[in-house]
Amino acid sequence: MPDTTALLSAAGADAPDVLRSLDVTLEAGLTSDEAARRLLRDGPNAVASHEARPLAVLWHQLRSPLLGLLLVAAAASALVGERGSAAIIAVIVGLSVALGFVNEFRAERAAEDLHDRIVHRARVLRDGRHVLVDVTTLVVGDVVALALGDIVPADLRLVETDGLECDESVLTGESLPADKGVTATAPGTAIADLSDAALMGTVVHAGRGVAVVVATGPRTQLGAIAAGLRTRPLDTEFQVGLRRFSMLLVRVAATLTTAIFVLNVLLGRPLLDALLFSLAIAVGITPQLLPAVVSSSLAAGSGRMRRRRVLVKRLVCIEDLGDVDVLFTDKTGTLTDGRVRYAAAVPGARWADGAAADPTVPPGYAMPAPDGDALRWGLLCTESGGSADGAAAGANPLDEALWDAPEAVSLQPWLDRYTHLSVLPFDHGRRMVSVLVRSRSGDLTLVTKGAPETVLERCTDVPPKAREALAAQFATGHRVVAVASRPRADAGPLTPDDEHGLHLVGLLVFLDPPKAGAAQALARLAGLGVTVKVVTGDNAAVAVTVCRTLGLLPAAPDGDDGTPGAGVLTGADLDALDDEALAAAIPLTTVFARVSPEHKARIVRVQRLSTGGVAFLGDGVNDALALHAADVGISVDSATDVAKDAADVILLEKDLDVLADGVTEGRRIFANTVKYVLMGTSSNFGNMFSAAGASVFLSFLPMLPSQILLNNLLYDAGQLAIPTDGVDEEQLRKPSHWDIGFIKRFMLFFGPLSSLFDALTFVVMLAVFHSGPAQFRSGWFVESLATQTLVVFVIRTRRVPFFRSRPSRALMLAAAAVVLVGALLPGSPLSGALGFQPLPWAYFAALAGMVVGYLALIEAGKRVFFSAARTAAPALRRPRPHAHLRRRAAWFSAPGRRTPVRSDR
Repeated sequence: MPDTTALLSAAGADAPDVLRSLDVTLEAGLTSDEAARRLLRDGPNAVASHEARPLAVLWHQLRSPLLGLLLVAAAASALVGERGSAAIIAVIVGLSVALGFVNEFRAERAAEDLHDRIVHRARVLRDGRHVLVDVTTLVVGDVVALALGDIVPADLRLVETDGLECDESVLTGESLPADKGVTATAPGTAIADLSDAALMGTVVHAGRGVAVVVATGPRTQLGAIAAGLRTRPLDTEFQVGLRRFSMLLVRVAATLTTAIFVLNVLLGRPLLDALLFSLAIAVGITPQLLPAVVSSSLAAGSGRMRRRRVLVKRLVCIEDLGDVDVLFTDKTGTLTDGRVRYAAAVPGARWADGAAADPTVPPGYAMPAPDGDALRWGLLCTESGGSADGAAAGANPLDEALWDAPEAVSLQPWLDRYTHLSVLPFDHGRRMVSVLVRSRSGDLTLVTKGAPETVLERCTDVPPKAREALAAQFATGHRVVAVASRPRADAGPLTPDDEHGLHLVGLLVFLDPPKAGAAQALARLAGLGVTVKVVTGDNAAVAVTVCRTLGLLPAAPDGDDGTPGAGVLTGADLDALDDEALAAAIPLTTVFARVSPEHKARIVRVQRLSTGGVAFLGDGVNDALALHAADVGISVDSATDVAKDAADVILLEKDLDVLADGVTEGRRIFANTVKYVLMGTSSNFGNMFSAAGASVFLSFLPMLPSQILLNNLLYDAGQLAIPTDGVDEEQLRKPSHWDIGFIKRFMLFFGPLSSLFDALTFVVMLAVFHSGPAQFRSGWFVESLATQTLVVFVIRTRRVPFFRSRPSRALMLAAAAVVLVGALLPGSPLSGALGFQPLPWAYFAALAGMVVGYLALIEAGKRVFFSAARTAAPALRRPRPHAHLRRRAAWFSAPGRRTPVRSDR
């Protein structure tokens, strides 16, 4: 259970008392020296570690109970005089462990290097200045600033709030955000009900705040829960599936081993020989190098993805990316060029004919002249002031486009006549920004700029022609901003209640054409089985026009009036739907328009809980909530820091084609890992089953324990080249889900086919060559190693091998080397020590025939099996109750020993 003393004590005390107890002030914060001292005392603010530890990796290789039992049995064998066999077993086990250690440690170092490139930051008050620091260096007493989309970096006691709400679902499961304030809570209040505290790992859903750190790292609520989940390593659904598969083989091995041991003892075989043989069979069945194969695949995949301009924050994100089947994305910069350009101002004078005089305008007030004034007043209505320099410092893309307009420079003298008195910033609820300005003559004017629908609702006497002109602009796919104004009598601060009774000045029209190549990228994603849905704050008609142009929506029918129609939902539509109705509507909807950050997050959350495999691509502060809610959050290199912090994957180019590369790579890695798994459940499993059966009917062991282990070592070494192999296009066309049922069916189908040819080998060795024990073992060793190694070329593809699907050169060379080594061993100087005997040349002719026949039978069986598999029901995703908590815990992970080189992420 977590130690909640510090948090509950701080929550139950007044904020000034908490600050005094922690010896910190809101004016200066901690000094750097004091922060360093506390960090040394309390340790890093981390709940996981990504440092590659050789001893931990070595233990991961040695912890197999089968290996331990095998070494104990070998030691016992040495004590009774079988020192040669015991030494050979020990050497082979040592080589197997070393092979796995080298590959897994190399992958761990790659993961550590990747992790050290990622630094998550928090805004902290140190030495009287606001600075950005690595979240793992936060200490108790640090004063932290919170804003929309931030992940709360530690357990905090709030001291200032402004409309602050936190999404605590990662800890509590509650979907609704929790309101936060500064009033101390009563003693005995539950952790989930602490309204004056913000908990590590939760997300700022709205508003802003200032807080002081009261608990860090494992002493936080997230840290305690994450420790209970054993968050190192942080498992993905596929890794859980691999564990389940490994346990399946362990159960099979345990049953088989026990039966073999009992039968061999009943047949009068020496006890130690029976035990060693049984344990060797078990080791041969279990996939010893599966972790190394997976780790090597992920490490190699990470490098390939970087070359394709995709940066993953954690290696396991690659698997998650391959599992995506629904992508929610913003429109701007993804489907469009993203370089918004000002096109024209549509003046209100065009629609003024017949408008009645407005009685609210005071006598003598100089109303803005309609003609051309939409641009003037649009430039004046910015949060950062009515000058090019001020706007550039914090402008949004639309304001930047206004200041880039050729007319903007000539309007600067006019803008200089006005002084900004008050600003009501833009927010996604109002969808507008308002400023109060005073002219040199002393007139006060309220100017409002924003989404046309909401601005026009607040205007008086809007002519029908104005709405028709707006619809026409939307229908062409242009982005439009409306500008309105009215006089104001006093210079007090602005409130949303002031944004009424406005006069429409005009419309500002912007161009953001569809991106070249976007249609091809969308077609490529569709070919990968990824459904793309657009989630945008823009007008529905604009989004629909772009989507129709790119083929996401069907072309407009004849006589279309420009209304969005089917496949489109707006934010207002979402408000009328409960989660169940929304889950039913999402598959039928392609465009979600005029949505807020909360809407985006809700759409993603509902879809994730319905089916899983959900990715969200966004680059703004308003996308942070949805990025957190997705299975895979994707951002771009040019995104805001908040968006990049929230993302799992960073695209170095905001291009759907780059994203398609990432999805393809994730699926390629999955497919190559499954190749190894299928190998272990076909020929390898069949050979071990044959050895078990033959030991009952033969008067001698069909293969010595040391020979079984050597066979397994050589086979596994050859399979380490699988991560370099290519994958057929049809295997990339659907998301990569783990299907344990498919693996079981594969094992039961192909395992007996392998055993059939093992039995044929037994007949050939005994009836044709009249082999004794040593030559029999030599012949079967070579045959079993050749068949189980070469069968990868058939299993790796559903096409005709070599002719329609070529393996990688590395895989071919590795397989050929393993078969060659196996064939040469019986005639080598090591033959006697390993219990082998040279084989006659006629054997190799028979071997060639058996290998060709075996591969032909597997190819025919493959066609039958996969034809039946196509009619089987698809595997359902398993629930992932702690997936988001594990992912959030990874955000607070201690770095390795190397210095971060990408501190902006």
